[in-house]
Amino acid sequence: MNQQISEKEAREGRGGYEFGTFKGVFTPSILTILGVVMYLRFGWALGHLGLGPTLVIITMSAAITFLTGLSLSALATNMKVEGGGAYFIISRSLGIEAGAAVGVPLFFAQALGISFYAAGFSESVVSEFPGVVMRAAGALGLSADAAAMIGQYEAQIIGIVTLIALTVLAGISADLALRVQFVVMALIACSLASYFLGGPPTVPSDALTVATTPRSFWPVFAVIFPAVTGIEAGIAMSGDLKDPAKSLPRGTIGAVLLGYVVYVLIVVFLSCVVQDREMLVRYPMVIRYAARWGFVVLFGIWAASLSSVMGALLGAPRTLQALARDRVIPAIFAKGFGKGNDPRVATATAFFVGLAGILMGDLNRIGVVLTMFFLTSYGLLNVSAGLEELTGVPSWRPKFRVPWAVSLLGAFGCFAAMFMINAGATFIAAFVAAGIYALMERRSLRARWGDMRSALLMLVARFSIHALAKRKLDERTWKPIILVLSGAPTGRWHLIDLASAISRDRGFLTVAAIVPEDVDEARTENISRSVSDYLEKRDVSALVKVHPAATALEGAEALVKTYGYGPIAPNTIVLGISERPENYLQFSQLVASVNRRQQNLVLVREADKEALDAEDKRIDVWWYGTQQNLGFMLALAYLLRRNPHWGETELILKTIIDEPAKKKETRNRLEGFIEKVRLRAEARVLIRKSEDIFEDIRRHSKGADLVFLGMRPPKEGEGAEEYRKYYEDLLERTKGFPPAALILAAEKTDFYAIFEQP
Repeated sequence: MNQQISEKEAREGRGGYEFGTFKGVFTPSILTILGVVMYLRFGWALGHLGLGPTLVIITMSAAITFLTGLSLSALATNMKVEGGGAYFIISRSLGIEAGAAVGVPLFFAQALGISFYAAGFSESVVSEFPGVVMRAAGALGLSADAAAMIGQYEAQIIGIVTLIALTVLAGISADLALRVQFVVMALIACSLASYFLGGPPTVPSDALTVATTPRSFWPVFAVIFPAVTGIEAGIAMSGDLKDPAKSLPRGTIGAVLLGYVVYVLIVVFLSCVVQDREMLVRYPMVIRYAARWGFVVLFGIWAASLSSVMGALLGAPRTLQALARDRVIPAIFAKGFGKGNDPRVATATAFFVGLAGILMGDLNRIGVVLTMFFLTSYGLLNVSAGLEELTGVPSWRPKFRVPWAVSLLGAFGCFAAMFMINAGATFIAAFVAAGIYALMERRSLRARWGDMRSALLMLVARFSIHALAKRKLDERTWKPIILVLSGAPTGRWHLIDLASAISRDRGFLTVAAIVPEDVDEARTENISRSVSDYLEKRDVSALVKVHPAATALEGAEALVKTYGYGPIAPNTIVLGISERPENYLQFSQLVASVNRRQQNLVLVREADKEALDAEDKRIDVWWYGTQQNLGFMLALAYLLRRNPHWGETELILKTIIDEPAKKKETRNRLEGFIEKVRLRAEARVLIRKSEDIFEDIRRHSKGADLVFLGMRPPKEGEGAEEYRKYYEDLLERTKGFPPAALILAAEKTDFYAIFEQP
């Protein structure tokens, strides 16, 4: 059963603090940007690669984030952004399935960011105060052995204690947490001032060292890139902003630009005061040792680390809360508390994910995982903005406009960086996202808000149709474009079943029904929807056309003349046989009209049994009549046998001759043709026994599941009454046949040449 979500339901109970640009976006973004990676890994990167490559990494990272910031600004100024940040934006642009495919991994990335920043804080504490946990354990009365054992895990213990304290603070109030961040900003500013006033570092003899193997460009990039992902902290607070359309662009772009300038200055200054690259690699706290007042930098490191943990603790639960509001995950995670609708249940979930990260990984290892997740979400944000601009739908009217090429360049940068970092992980990430997308489609979780997928498909269709119209179709590219005039599917299901089996995944199929002229538009839409649902349940991929007309034959005539668009117009019409004598004249005129319009005709005559339900299937193609008809029958039979339901069907090419002496020669010719055109078929040459050839065909086709027979077109100058007589005679002579398809090929395509090509 389909579940539908309205935008009103998604916003229900939203609440929020209505922060401004500085407090709600710029502050959490810049404090996460000027964070633990800047303090503890810029020297490490400089030591491994040197100044030039390190600046390239910083510039590339900032460029990707800047382009993403531009795309984000365009998206944010075109919609009312609610809680959920990147998930909300992508789900409202590319659809809830794509939003979930990004939102679920994004939550885990943000939650792992908690452990990433907590690990950085722990590393700085252990570096400054080695053995602090072991001494604390001893002070609590534990034995020396127990204290030593605990001391082996001091970084994890410090991280866990930090996580618990900050989770409590975030759970109490986001407003209180953000107020604390102004103090953090002041401490970071003081630490940077102390650093730039410093000089060559003085490293203590007991300073913590790190033994690392040499790193190349992309592994270092993967560790450094999380430094610029601070814009996620601002995006994630979108539901708590007073004016997201104004605050998100200003706060995000401002934080990215300021962060880039600070990064470049730090790396250039460090390369001037430290010439020993081995020192840069071994001592993660080298920036602290180079500062004039090292303790101020230490406070800055702690403040930046803790504020980043807080930013992740505020952002990850809100992404989870937004997913729950949209029913992607259980509704319990959507529950909010207090004036600000704080997501405490989601915060507890983020806590446990962060706890697992602290227990399982170190700073470098977690950093690579974060980079892959963030690049995925950044890439899709850029794709969303680029495609919105490219489709040019009237609803796309952002206040902040970005050329589509710029956004798609940002997307290319994200996905290319992912591939260069780890191609295998990139494919795994794509597989996971595709799996979540497919799961969402299976759940049929349909939102009532609009997204851009229809516009995107329209853009692709427009391009394809215009390109197709400029190309000349030939035998090698022929595909069946079938219009089935079946009426209600339950009435003449055999027509739809046969047409679907022929066109399945290789052409276009439209099922048409004629309704009385007095049926109103609403009723027509209901009929169309009902037919579509019925076809979907029967696994038939088809368009549905319901056409009002005075009579069924008049409606059929109108559809034959008008249905289609440009080069995507039916080339094959499938009709059921009309057995009512009063309709013979009009029906034969319809046949003649189809022929004049150079459309192929398949007249299906149903037998007493269900042709498509037999166990051992056999198709008889009668080799007589015009070469054009024969080529078309072979094309239909070949396509039919590519359908799994008809895959093991026996195909027999049959012909009747008058002279027994020519039987061997005729069979050799047929078998040679079959071998030449690579058909899996059998040839049978039969001797005529009856004056009426149809008697022989009836006898030799007994037991067949489908018989292909050719029929002639109206002769030049032949009147409607004369052709009616031919049609009536054809019906009479084919009585008692197995299920039969009477074929009239009129399209300007040499079907026989399809099988004669090498």
